[in-house]
Formats: sequence, C-alpha cells, structure tokens
Amino acid sequence: MNSFARYLLPLLFLFLGACSASSVRPDQLRFAPLKFEVPVIEQVELPNGIRLYLHEDHELPLVEMSALVGSGSIADPADKTGLADLFAALLRTGGAGRLTPDAFDRRLEQMAADFVVSADTYATTLGLSLRRTDLREGLEMLDEVLRRPAFDPQRFELARRQAIELVRRQDDEPESVASRAMMRALYGEHPLGRTPTVASLQAVTREDLLRLQKRSMQPDSLWLGITGDFDRRELLRMLTEIFGTWQSGAGEGQMIPPLVDAGPAAVWVAEKDIPQTTILFGEIGVDKDNPDLPALRVMNFILGGGGFNSRLMREVRSNRGLAYSVYSYFQPGRRLPGPFIAGCETKSGSTAAVVELMRKIMEEMRNTPVSAEELALARESLINSFVFAFADSHEVVTQQMRLDYYRYPEGYLQTYRDKIAAVTAEDVLRVARQYLHPDRQNLVLVGKAASFDAPPESLGLPVRMVNLHSR
Repeated sequence: MNSFARYLLPLLFLFLGACSASSVRPDQLRFAPLKFEVPVIEQVELPNGIRLYLHEDHELPLVEMSALVGSGSIADPADKTGLADLFAALLRTGGAGRLTPDAFDRRLEQMAADFVVSADTYATTLGLSLRRTDLREGLEMLDEVLRRPAFDPQRFELARRQAIELVRRQDDEPESVASRAMMRALYGEHPLGRTPTVASLQAVTREDLLRLQKRSMQPDSLWLGITGDFDRRELLRMLTEIFGTWQSGAGEGQMIPPLVDAGPAAVWVAEKDIPQTTILFGEIGVDKDNPDLPALRVMNFILGGGGFNSRLMREVRSNRGLAYSVYSYFQPGRRLPGPFIAGCETKSGSTAAVVELMRKIMEEMRNTPVSAEELALARESLINSFVFAFADSHEVVTQQMRLDYYRYPEGYLQTYRDKIAAVTAEDVLRVARQYLHPDRQNLVLVGKAASFDAPPESLGLPVRMVNLHSR
C-alpha cells in the first residue's frame, strides 16, 4: 500500500461512519417553505394606446420583448381555416419595411437576435431577444414588422406549401388524429372544432394577410412586455420616438362566435392498422372566469394530472400495467369554455378494459371523498409547482400581460396559492360531480377495431367513424 492510500483510507472510514451515524430517511427530511413574491411590474400606456409592461433586470446584458396582438385562429373564416397560422409565419419570414426576407434574416443573425412569431386561438405573439447594445435597432425592426410587413409573395407560397404538406401528413400520428377528432366532436363546426385543410389553405391569399394586418395591427390593440438590461427613461424615449407616430386607424375588435351544439356524445373510431389504441375522453369544461377553477385543479391533480401521484396513473399503469402514460386535464378557455380531456395509449387487446377502468375511476371521483393525504399532496404540489412556473422575470411579465389581455381578475397571481390551499375535500367532491360526466363524454379510439377486446358498440354510446382521408 502506498503512502497516499495509507493516508486516505482512515479518512474514508471516518467519513462513512459519520454518514451512517447521522443518516436520515428521505421521508424524514424537512425543508423551509418555498417562498415566492411576484416581482413588481411597471405598467405604462403610451399616448397612442400601446400598453407597456416593464421590468428591469441587469444581471445579463440582454433584453427580451414579447408583443401580443388580437388576431387568432378563432376569427379564421370557415373556408380559410389556417389564415392565422400563415399570417404569423409570414410576419416572421416575409420581410418588413425596406428589408427583404433574406436581408431581415441576415440582420437578425448579425445581431445574434432571436425572433419568433406564433398564433394561437385568440392572439398572435411576437418574441424578440437581443443584446442590450442592439435595443434601438431591435425596436425599429419590430416596428417595421408590426406596421409594414412585406408578406413577400415567394415566402408566402413557400409557407403555404409547407402548411399543406403538414395537413397531408397529419394522419400519420395517432395522437394528432385523436386530438383533431375530439375537438371536432366537442365543438363541431365552431372555429374551435375546425382544423386547416388543403382546400382552406389554398383559398388563403396574400391579400387576406394584408387585410388582416390592417384590421388587427393597431397601437391601441398592442400589448408589449419588455424585460432585461435597459434604462427606463432611455427605453421610454426610444419607444416614443419609434412607435409614437403610429396612430390608431379603423381597427376592428376580434369577433368571438358563440359555441354551437355539436350533437350527442359518441364513440368516434379512427381505423389505423397499428398494434395499440390511442384513447381520449372529452367533454366541454370551463372558462377562466369559473370560480371553481382552484377546486378543479386540485381534483384533476388527484384524478390524472399529478403523474404517478394520480389515481389514473396508479391504477391503469402501476397496478395493472395497461398503459405507459395516462393523464387528464382541464384546459380553461380564455374566452370560451375549454375542454376536459383524459387519455392514454394501450395495446389493442385491452382497449375496452381500459375504457371501462378509466370510467370507473372517474365515477369514484364523483362518489367518494378524496383522502386527507391525497388532498394535502395535491395542494402542496400545485402550490410548489406554481413557484417554479416562472423561470425568469420575462416569464412573469408576459404572464401578467396575458392575464390582463384576457381580463383575469386583479391579483390572480398573488392570490393563486391561497385559493389552492383553501380547497377542501368537500369542494373536490362537489366539482367532480358537477364537471365530470364519464357516461356522457365523447370517446375517441384510434386503432384497429377488429383487434379490440370488445367491439366499440359495447361501450354504451353510438359509434361514429372518423374519415382519415378528409382534406
């Protein structure tokens, strides 16, 4: 044994002995409660109506911006479904002002800037991240995109061809088939139930993008969040100089069509020759203004939103090995009620068994109060995950901006944890009975029906076939 080993071994034994003497089981560990205070966000409105959300953070020489405008897919004409997505794609790739698409991209690359644009149901969001030294030029480029997008014809054709190709391949993934079939089952011909087709994308023209820009891009409908290494006074001066000449025009508010009756629930079968079945349960849920949201979040965590701590995962996967993943969620609608979804994938031969088991678990949520342990774990997990939902100050700012855009109640972030902590077992039982209806939920099955352990007709609802070749 060399001299180094003779020196090291006694120290190692002492260390192991100390660890053994003071060992503590994981369930005996105690930690101080997590603390989170929502950062102060300054809100300013420019004379032309642009709403600003500002938070200085000088840790890194970077600035992040998020712009929000009210032009989402909810307003797409039925025969031009996909317009909002093409609009967002061309805002990003179609050039702006005097800059051609290639020149615009080169300038972003020279600035080491990241620029993204996306459309969702109710809004289009633009995000720009850059160095503090390029702040003014970044604001000028954002101004050009918002006010003078070029919608380059060649880039428009390219974006449309890419979108059409995605439609042609959308039936390749069972999850995509199931999701689209469920939204159509729940919302019917409403925009929430529609998805782009080859025909609807071919019907969109460049002139449609120009009209949408004129209608939706107005200063009094622009929400702008900015965080990072900036000087407040200097930033406001830049914003006034760059955006101050932008006067409100004849903009139109985004029309939100009311929901339509999609018809009675059914079993929707999409035939695919695959060895497993994608299963989705769904029903119309709630919107953001529903006072039962805290109780629904707790109830859903226990049902299927809590991963391995949820009843669905524990029973379907852990105890019976019938699925790799099983889940549920409520998606609160920001303007209209969103869906409740529960789903999993299982082998074809256990399809009916899993359907009945998931229904049984949902019924138990409606009929039996949750245990004190389940309730405590759900509340604690939701409160703690809220703390980690904001990885940086820009996420806090954009979250607050979105909350205001969608007219959430004042103090929503500040009171969230207290409302979750106040949920009782009686609240969970009440909302389960009110919002969970497993016997009346639409059911989507994507797989090989001939291989199911029981025919779809045995599942207690009318059976409808999903046409995978509808374009």
